[in-house]
Amino acid sequence: MKVTIITVCYNSEVYIENCIKSVLGQTYKNIEFIIVDGFSTDGTLKKIKKYSENISRILSEPDQGIYDAMNKGIKISKGEIIGFLHSDDLYANQNIISKVVEIFKDDASIDACYADLIYVSRSDITKVIRYWKSNKFEKGSFSKGWSPPHPTFFVRSSVYKRFGTFNLKYPVISDIELMMRFLELYKIKSKYINEIWVKMRLGGISNKNIKNIIKQNRDVLYALDENGLDNNIYTFYINKIISRLKQFVQKPKM
Repeated sequence: MKVTIITVCYNSEVYIENCIKSVLGQTYKNIEFIIVDGFSTDGTLKKIKKYSENISRILSEPDQGIYDAMNKGIKISKGEIIGFLHSDDLYANQNIISKVVEIFKDDASIDACYADLIYVSRSDITKVIRYWKSNKFEKGSFSKGWSPPHPTFFVRSSVYKRFGTFNLKYPVISDIELMMRFLELYKIKSKYINEIWVKMRLGGISNKNIKNIIKQNRDVLYALDENGLDNNIYTFYINKIISRLKQFVQKPKM
């Protein structure tokens, strides 16, 4: 079973090498590794090309943002399973992709699987800032401010072919909208794994400042409405605040 891992980047020379090593270091070897670069102007491509023999495809050209780049990766992918690892991030250990393959092989009816994520310091990945502990999807979860951590979300390529890719209308939360659409609207079968799969450096596009956090939540409410789902603003924000506070209190088991 071939698994496609897509990494999109732009001027990511500081962390891209750690990300690449994280993918190439996986014990499962039938991986198609695609890197989509937004025509970086720093040393990102130089870092990437050091590993070109082990990277399946390198695409570097201007794009319309992170989700446009991710759609490009999906379009050229050949794997049966597709996952995304952002240029700042790392897999929690070397056996993540092996675990993912095992899950899909054990149950052919599963369309997607996901797990937990920890936010770590940008300068020290051993320092855990927040623990994004997810749970089993239940109908109506997105209306309550819930979402799986997207870098842990692995999906069959056939799902993208049937139900579409990232909606560029949402430049900050298209990943949430996509998972919302797949799970709530199209009712794909998913499985939650109570494990930490990804270490994410704090400071990504959606959480780098208060302005982006406000825009993110506002756009999720718009997406709920567009997809015909309940979007009670009070229920959404109350649950969102409680969930966020838990992330700072809960302690991960590494």
